[in-house]
Amino acid sequence: MSNFVTPIEVAERVVQLGQRIRVARLRRGWSVVDLASKAGVNRNTLTALELGKTGTAIGVCFTVLWALGLDKSLEAVADPDTDLHGKALEASRRPKRAGKSSKVSDIYDF
Repeated sequence: MSNFVTPIEVAERVVQLGQRIRVARLRRGWSVVDLASKAGVNRNTLTALELGKTGTAIGVCFTVLWALGLDKSLEAVADPDTDLHGKALEASRRPKRAGKSSKVSDIYDF
């Protein structure tokens, strides 16, 4: 058994995602059994996801979002183009200026 403790901010986001999935399911008029069947997961697993249990596998989450037709919303998750902090760190490691050419052209040397 792991001693890993989920940071509170992460746990809150997982709960929020579970609530959003539940709302999406209810808006479609589906029961837990309906969505679990469409996603190919156990109903207890779906219930754990909706309750925001942090131990629920990410694959289950992605599959349930797919079954709801919400999988396209995942395209923005961890998109490297929107990672401003990562981009800044990467830019800070780039050379500050271009290096000198090792061979000087002497086409005008008479």
